[in-house]
Amino acid sequence: MAGKYLLIESRDPFESADSGFFAELAEGVQARGNQTTVFLVQNGAFLARKGAKFNERLEKLLKGKVRVLVDQFALKERAINELVPGVEAIGMDKFVSLLMETGVKALWH
Repeated sequence: MAGKYLLIESRDPFESADSGFFAELAEGVQARGNQTTVFLVQNGAFLARKGAKFNERLEKLLKGKVRVLVDQFALKERAINELVPGVEAIGMDKFVSLLMETGVKALWH
């Protein structure tokens, strides 16, 4: 039986080298047949900026059918206007709804 995972990334890849391992974790969880969503919040939103150095991480996740979401407020606070294609900006209300879905396992980094 496949699970539902919500992986929350709050760290900036420029200041936290282990954010790459978190992307690998998301890939592995998805590859095992689980429904996997990555939510970028706080400084993790820098990953979603189109043209950023680490865009290939998100592009690889998206190709692997991992859903990638980013907090609208975090984008606004960081003046990020253009996103990696396929990344969806959402509000905290939608995030909380995802978090509260039955059976969802969340992991915050």
